[in-house]
Amino acid sequence: MKLKKELGLFDVFTISTGAMFSSGFFLLPGLASQFTGPSVFLAYLVAGLLIMPAMFSIAEISTALPRSGGAYFFLDRSLGPMMGTIGGLGTYFALMFKTAFAIIGIGAYAAIFFDVPVRTIAISAVILFTVLNLMGVKKTTGFQNFFVVFLIIVVGTFILDGLYNIFLTDRFAPPASNDNFSPFFSEGFEGVIITVGFVFVSYLGLTQIASVAEEIKDPERNIPLGMLLSLVVTGTVYFLGVFVMVSVIDTESFAQDLAPAATAVKELFTWLPGDLGVYFMTAAAMAAFASTGNSGLLTSSRYPFAMSRDNLFPLRFSRVGASGTPTLSILLTSTIILFFILVLSEEGIAKLASTFQLVIFMLINFSVIVFRNSKIESYDPGYKTPLYPGMQIAGIVVSIVVIAYMGWLAILFCSFIIFVGFLWYKYYVRNKVKREGAVFHWFALLGKYQHEDLENEFMMILKEKGLRRGDPFDETLIRARVTRSDKKIEFEELVDFVAEGFSIESHISAGTLTKELMATSPIEPALVIPEVSLLYAKHEKIEHPSLHIVISPQGIRKPVSKGGVSSEDYIKVFFFLVNPTEESRQQLRMLSRLIDIIEREDFVEEILKRDNTRELKEYLLHNERFLTVRLLPGTVQANMIGRQLKDVRFSSKVLVALIERDGKTFTPHGETELKESDVLTIIGEPDAISRIFNKYIKYDSNNKEI
Repeated sequence: MKLKKELGLFDVFTISTGAMFSSGFFLLPGLASQFTGPSVFLAYLVAGLLIMPAMFSIAEISTALPRSGGAYFFLDRSLGPMMGTIGGLGTYFALMFKTAFAIIGIGAYAAIFFDVPVRTIAISAVILFTVLNLMGVKKTTGFQNFFVVFLIIVVGTFILDGLYNIFLTDRFAPPASNDNFSPFFSEGFEGVIITVGFVFVSYLGLTQIASVAEEIKDPERNIPLGMLLSLVVTGTVYFLGVFVMVSVIDTESFAQDLAPAATAVKELFTWLPGDLGVYFMTAAAMAAFASTGNSGLLTSSRYPFAMSRDNLFPLRFSRVGASGTPTLSILLTSTIILFFILVLSEEGIAKLASTFQLVIFMLINFSVIVFRNSKIESYDPGYKTPLYPGMQIAGIVVSIVVIAYMGWLAILFCSFIIFVGFLWYKYYVRNKVKREGAVFHWFALLGKYQHEDLENEFMMILKEKGLRRGDPFDETLIRARVTRSDKKIEFEELVDFVAEGFSIESHISAGTLTKELMATSPIEPALVIPEVSLLYAKHEKIEHPSLHIVISPQGIRKPVSKGGVSSEDYIKVFFFLVNPTEESRQQLRMLSRLIDIIEREDFVEEILKRDNTRELKEYLLHNERFLTVRLLPGTVQANMIGRQLKDVRFSSKVLVALIERDGKTFTPHGETELKESDVLTIIGEPDAISRIFNKYIKYDSNNKEI
């Protein structure tokens, strides 16, 4: 039921950007100008600014909880399954409306050159995008990347050509003397607000990336950076592109034009022969609608998948096909989109989709406040929204104001979706789900309703995300104290012994540390490997993380509690980790990394086989960031023998962490002299480790591959 992590930064950028560049640029500008006149390009800029609180909030939650489902998952885990159901179904339908509208745009532009019914082309496009999505997310984004690159090139050329002709030639009057800009605000302030709400749908693709967060590599970097780059590029194109359209198309014609970009290009691109410029812009429009349709199907299909995993939807929709995609969810979504294309008109869809998304954005901004105040330690976002909580409060207020100007039809539509979502929750979900959101962790008076497994679920997500860049896990493991105990000892005695060692190191009362280490750990329920235990403590006087590993082949009897059942277990491997109080989330990430290591096959047997400290630590370190090199005569590395470590040239990205010599292991310093038969444990960045492997390990002294 897990999805593959295949999407990088550029994929995030193209999915988000591709989902925005379609009707917002090629269809809506003229229609939107009816509400505010030539100031329509400012409305696009304001809409881009107003979506920023929601963007920042979604980026924060996505980096903390990178799971498919986007708004549904956020609302469910913050406000509970009822709001998750309403938000999930509402956002799912809003995305499908927008996707259907974009795919109809493909047919509309194609009909300019081909005598084929618009809906026939749209249906063919849905079938094509369905096949691409079923083949795998990476193949889907491959086409998406092509669409977006081509689109940006054409639209960028259009803007540069337009600005050049407006300001540097006599072909068009500049804004100050151009009749197209008078009156600038045709309907006053109210007209601007209505227009902002109308074109708000143009930016909705920015937040769709949250629904595929589970499939993004390094989400803590790629999600916020990809969304921000997408907003900057798209906002700039909308603002300047619509400004060019207003400048070159007379006001009356512009308000009735359903293809203003194509009309404007007829006045520009005079350096191209014939109607070639129109052909290019039409091709760009079709690429835009195709990218929106493709990404819309990709992201909206993750909603039934995510809701199914939580029993809010039939379980079969959570199944993943051979290509790593949710097959049934894609097929269901495609079918509904086809239905919309066949029975609904194009008018009004943008306003309806925008209104419900404003409701969702309002709730997501509130969700950040809930998560922050829930004090759930495993809520650990890699990116935190700036200006908290002012940013979130502003986003909530803005959503309410814009919704008020959207009209009764849009408000009634939202009310209908909320009512349907409530009925689905009441008659299908409520008896299947025994879960509450983080909001009950916030309000202490409602503590009896806290969902105990919520922190455990967040902990599992934390484990899947792995360590954050800069977390000193490897260094802590290298410095770790290792104790082997072959004699019988009580668990309480062991904890006192370990606490005493930490006490000497950090000048903290041993009793204080003993009390912390003996407390029930929320990590333990997540640890299903028998004969292993993780204990940890925090204290403000601790300066850096410290780890003590205890190995007991005969086992030490320890009380355990899992799944609400208390018993005893004979523990053979103990990990004791202490951290500074202010680094509690870093401690959880490091404990999560330990869980990941412990879950290796035959972990306990492998640990007990390691006879010396170096071998044990190398086993725990083992990944692409680790390598050992033995200094032997007749090898490439023999030139290190007899030299001080500081005189050996290694990349700045690696560190010689341990040296084993004559059966003893120690941490070296710059003046350590390297000797024959020394075993060097080297840690560092994967690319640097790979280069060292190629130099010292991959080839023998005769340069033959071994």
